Amino acid sequence: MARITVHVEPRHADNSPCDHAVKPSGRPRDPASGCPGRTQFAVVCSEHGDVGGPHHVKVLAEPAAVDHRQEHRAALAAR
Repeated sequence: MARITVHVEPRHADNSPCDHAVKPSGRPRDPASGCPGRTQFAVVCSEHGDVGGPHHVKVLAEPAAVDHRQEHRAALAAR
């Protein structure tokens, strides 16, 4: 059985992953990096892909990730 992972991923406005170094405001630390800045956070499951809608604050995305992870644990326990 494959391991299922659920994590919070920072995203740009066009929904592409943001793996650049950014300031707490979401603006890129290096203006020459080509990063437009982080605008949202997505909960990503290795089995289901994006879960729910984007969150504009990481603090709101983390509980959604925990909830989805718990759903997987409950489904596994029910087997």
